[in-house]
Amino acid sequence: MKPVRLPASAVLALPRWALFALAMLYILPGVIGREPWKNDDAASFGIMWTMAHGTWQDWLWPNIAGMSMPEEGPLMFWLGALCIKLFGGFLGDVLAARIATIGVFLLGVLSLWYATFNLGRRPEAQPLKLAFGGQPEPDDFGRTLADAALLIYLGCLGFLQHGHETTAEPLLTALLALTLYRSVRYMEKPCWRNAALIGLALGLMTLTRGWVPPAFVLVALFICTRFLAVPAGKALPHLLASLGVAAAVTLPWLVPTLIAQPYGQAPVAAWNTWNMAQLALPSLRPLQIFVRDGVWFFWPAWPFALWAAYAWRRQNNLLHIVVPTTFVAVSIVMLLMHPAPEHAQLLMLVPPLAIMAAFGLLTVQRGAINAIDWFSVMVLTLCAAMLWLFWYAQLTGWPPKPAHNVLRLVPGYVPEVNWLALVVAAAATLGWFLLVHWRVSRRPSVLWRAVVLSSGGVILIWILWMTLFLPLTNYNKSYATVARQAAAVLPPDTDCVTSNAGPAQRASFAYFGKLPFNSMDHAQCRLLLWQDYTRGVRSDPPGNWTLLWEGRRVSERSERFRLFRRTAP
Repeated sequence: MKPVRLPASAVLALPRWALFALAMLYILPGVIGREPWKNDDAASFGIMWTMAHGTWQDWLWPNIAGMSMPEEGPLMFWLGALCIKLFGGFLGDVLAARIATIGVFLLGVLSLWYATFNLGRRPEAQPLKLAFGGQPEPDDFGRTLADAALLIYLGCLGFLQHGHETTAEPLLTALLALTLYRSVRYMEKPCWRNAALIGLALGLMTLTRGWVPPAFVLVALFICTRFLAVPAGKALPHLLASLGVAAAVTLPWLVPTLIAQPYGQAPVAAWNTWNMAQLALPSLRPLQIFVRDGVWFFWPAWPFALWAAYAWRRQNNLLHIVVPTTFVAVSIVMLLMHPAPEHAQLLMLVPPLAIMAAFGLLTVQRGAINAIDWFSVMVLTLCAAMLWLFWYAQLTGWPPKPAHNVLRLVPGYVPEVNWLALVVAAAATLGWFLLVHWRVSRRPSVLWRAVVLSSGGVILIWILWMTLFLPLTNYNKSYATVARQAAAVLPPDTDCVTSNAGPAQRASFAYFGKLPFNSMDHAQCRLLLWQDYTRGVRSDPPGNWTLLWEGRRVSERSERFRLFRRTAP
């Protein structure tokens, strides 16, 4: 027997305008006004910027001012570079590149919503009929489940961390959500058209982050067809067709790159080597990372998803259980087979976990929901209050201890009041208290009541951080200041700079400092940007060099940059 009894009053859907406003409140903070931060965010922007201001060879060979970046794939960088081409002239290159991030985010949330909606309106997913009627209509039930899945998706802490970056990970997550949606449509109606659309999504995933994730997704699809009794004579040809379409989607990059060999490089061979390095025998280290990081990465999805697996354990042949559960299981196997898993592997679990969690909400007891709500209210309100306190302290110096704790992390930073950001932060805080008042006073019976406070609180914390503390975070995590310092001492006749700097540092010095890194570093460059660390053994460049400048980010005491001019032996 199905474990769900639900009255029609519990399936009140959120207004469409409210969902759209919530999505914009989620994605716009952290996109507007944010500089490329160190590590992957800056490195990915560097590839986009190089493509947008380079030649056709840069579009075939992802690189940062001549530094080869064969990992992942070119699709996200193409999108960012195209946005820089179209909008960089009046938005600036950084904000223009982040338009691609906004588009990718919208693709992901729409795909997740429609995947859950189609699962929720199916006959086998409907709650039991009540004795005197009053059960919800299938479409209303599906909409409410989709709203709940979207709220859980937006509340996941791991996605919040990565969803605002210019990296390939947000696009991989969005395309997995799209693949989930197309898989649901295929299981409902196995046909060549749906198989081809699955292949299109898999091909785009391949161009985004290699062929390993699509390969595991194909395995998940095959397992789903076995559980859902799709005839093998139909499923196997369709899956082969999906594989063929996916391969065809990658050809517009693979074939020209193999033929042209941009800058004399072989990016496809390096890309394939990177893909192969992601596969190994399962070991203990990935399991430790999954358990250690997953507790916070998948919150608040994982408790509800686990409950869904338990509550629906007797209905293990239903579409709304088989598809998300299979995708979660296969993604975990892929994670365990990675010798050094990254958060990209964890992100692949977020969309199916959000769908599972939405179905888990159906059977959660009221007492558990109230406990989660009070936990969310207390913890998130306390976090918001602490952010306001530290913001006030850094401006006024009172209370002295919080002010000291903030400013000692960023020596040299001068706090200023951005009145527009202050108004946005105050409005978000007021909205949070109105949301809590509505939840406590009305005690709504709607299905998504269990996650609205968790998701709303996470969005509040993000808005406060990206308004009140955005200048401080840019100062702390960006290489803009040190790059401009190096540019100020650059000789006027400089035409070539060689460097050992990492991807994020090279991208930042090329963009902010306009250092003319050579496309293929060689010994003829007269200037050298040398990155090393002050702790441990001193590292000096080989050869004869004269020091022109030395600097570092104020928040990073061990990392150091030095600019040298070549001298005669």
